[in-house]
Amino acid sequence: MSRKRQSPLEDLIDVTSLLPWWAGLLLAIISYLVLHRFASVEIQPGADIYHPGAIVAKQLPKTLAYFGQMVLPFAFLLGAGVSAYNRWKRQKLFNFVAGTPDPRKTLGKQTSSETTGSVGNILNDMTWHEFEVVVGEFFRRQGYSVRETGGGGADGGVDLRMTTNGQTYLVQCKQWKAFKVGVKVIRELFGIMSAEGAAGAFIVTSGLFTEEAEEFAAGKNIVLLDGLQLREIIRAAKSPLPGASSYASPPSSKSDINPTEETIPFCPQCNAPMVKRVSKKGAYAGKPFWGCSQYPRCKAIVPWH
Repeated sequence: MSRKRQSPLEDLIDVTSLLPWWAGLLLAIISYLVLHRFASVEIQPGADIYHPGAIVAKQLPKTLAYFGQMVLPFAFLLGAGVSAYNRWKRQKLFNFVAGTPDPRKTLGKQTSSETTGSVGNILNDMTWHEFEVVVGEFFRRQGYSVRETGGGGADGGVDLRMTTNGQTYLVQCKQWKAFKVGVKVIRELFGIMSAEGAAGAFIVTSGLFTEEAEEFAAGKNIVLLDGLQLREIIRAAKSPLPGASSYASPPSSKSDINPTEETIPFCPQCNAPMVKRVSKKGAYAGKPFWGCSQYPRCKAIVPWH
């Protein structure tokens, strides 16, 4: 089904809604001041008073500025309002997911797959677009500039394009309720990443990944986030983190990680995001540490500073 054609005014509102709300407000003020100045200029009749065509040509810019000083600011203000509403809606949805109780604390101990299924319920109940919104908001809070591609349906190609420190990252969201994400998806995204020269990529699912997918992604600057990992890092990042994002460049070796920064580090063994945990027994009982979000597949830990 082809997309319904829009007027230039609607296109302008859509473009403005992709900007921060304050940018739309600033554009509204500037456009009004500039156009109002042109609309207020007095046109002198001059020697061509008896040539209607010349008079119309002189009056045309003023006429356009007169109507433009009302239309353009209105479009920018409307786009700013849409931007502010979308921002509020993203944050509300993200905070709702982040504030949902952890099933592992309310339902007792479970296996990894059972826990993932329980944690994924809130994500599975979303529409594919809501799922993308939550993922995009998470990366925004990590310091990325995020642009939704608006691809025409669920799971169609690259869903988010992100930039930070002059580098581009691709994100594909898989809001699958019943299936594991296989190696074919990772291969396809790796091909797109290589063709576009992107610095890295993320594949985020509300479910799980197959072992073949995880093996293929290893060492390729592609981070796989399943439903359980996504919930944990969303909960850890509910409030914006200070400083630059540790997701800006997925590390390829242990030396790339600086656990002293107040950011979410990557695992030194498998490159997955780490999550804050608290030791429950032994000499370090009650003390926090960074644990791999891939546990129990990966049991790496990093000291908390």
